[in-house]
Amino acid sequence: MEVLQRTANRGSIATGGYEIDNSLKLEADNTEYLSQTIGAGSRTTATYSFWFKRTELGADMQLAGISPIGSETTRFLITSNDVLDVESGVGGDNNSLVTNRVFRDTSAWYHFVVAIDTTQATEANRVKVYVNGVQETSFSASEYPAQNTDLTIGVSGYTWRYGAYDNTYNKSSGYLAEAYYIDAQQLDPTSFGEFDEDTGIWKPIAYTGSFGSNGHYLDFSDASDLGNNSSGVGNDFTLNNITSADQATDTPTNNFCTFNAIQNYDGKHTYTNGATVFGLNADSGSGNTALGTIAVTKGKWYAEFKPTGTTSTSYPHNVFLGVGVMDQVQLLSTGFLGGKSNSTAQGMGYYNANGQGYRNAGGFSWGNSYTANDIIGVALDYRSDGTAHMYVAKNGTWQNSSDPANNTNPMSMNYGSAFADGVFLALGASIYINDGVTIECNFGGYTPSSISSAATDENGYGTFEYAPPSGYYALCTKNLAEYG
Repeated sequence: MEVLQRTANRGSIATGGYEIDNSLKLEADNTEYLSQTIGAGSRTTATYSFWFKRTELGADMQLAGISPIGSETTRFLITSNDVLDVESGVGGDNNSLVTNRVFRDTSAWYHFVVAIDTTQATEANRVKVYVNGVQETSFSASEYPAQNTDLTIGVSGYTWRYGAYDNTYNKSSGYLAEAYYIDAQQLDPTSFGEFDEDTGIWKPIAYTGSFGSNGHYLDFSDASDLGNNSSGVGNDFTLNNITSADQATDTPTNNFCTFNAIQNYDGKHTYTNGATVFGLNADSGSGNTALGTIAVTKGKWYAEFKPTGTTSTSYPHNVFLGVGVMDQVQLLSTGFLGGKSNSTAQGMGYYNANGQGYRNAGGFSWGNSYTANDIIGVALDYRSDGTAHMYVAKNGTWQNSSDPANNTNPMSMNYGSAFADGVFLALGASIYINDGVTIECNFGGYTPSSISSAATDENGYGTFEYAPPSGYYALCTKNLAEYG
């Protein structure tokens, strides 16, 4: 069972109550952002609130901000060092609050609130920053605006953005949900969320207050109009390089698995499109493995993988798809799924070049070879006795005459005997050399390429090309609460 902490929200059926159905995927490589030319509003007092799930690390990313064309800005930034930088600018100067705390959990949804009121006599009350309902008070830099300062907020003709600062700087990668701007009010985070009485985690609630003359609310519920301002106040947002395909069902109330971008031991991994696409930026000479952010110790789970680009069938090996052990550093940096043996048994893999299965460093006859744009379904049955059983399908046909719904002809491992304390398994992919191959993975919350059937699991979660086998589920926290 997943452990939920107050410091990060991973979503759970246990939270109950208010549900968020959709989010927006933002991708730095594609310079995706939303912009709105604002009208006149308060220049001293405002609150902005939004949820964000990071999918890439190591770069300055603006998540939200308002600015003219020039240096001054009021904005919320995650720096390349993974700290928060909240800037309140005026007259060419940017006062900054920079946290000591880092935010690099790519499996978590964070709720950010910035509450501004420059009329406050106490400088620390003029700009307040909250993360998951708790005020940030430890800063490496703390510069507050002078009392009664007019900021860039509320200046007619200035531009509000979610995502990139512009087409060149501070581009963002991640999922954005429940984006509010409340004009002329400095609000506490309790206007937007509360601590769950059972789990203690921070969860969203419906905002019931007013928006002021210049507020907005983006819920991303209409794929054909993702810039819709649902507050009833002001203009809609303009989309830059965003299409209906960027709508996701990965949300703070049902968090889906993605590739884990923090797993990059040799610095050669790349993660794009909401951390659903894995590739290499350089040759490694050895295996490189990416695993999902959600690892399990039991249950039946399903995801789909699609190699794209070159998939060489000659040595060195190229693509292995399957399951891996979450805490095995060697697997992630120099191994491939199924490529290690004995006490370090690190997973099971399905090899593209000849369709062989791999486990305990041994290859064996399993199924057909596969190549670019084939869709490989992976079904994992991880039982309480420590045995793991994997089934793979090529374009909807289960290999090795297997049938996951009836437990016939799986590829199996006994992790109860290999690991005395049990083990967490995650769905994943391995690539050997950088010859242009990438691996798209559809865990269900966001599909990196278009699909035709939009199949779901039996609970109605996920969006897949092929229906998950009976009894198998998308890796999301609502399903984890029931089956994990």
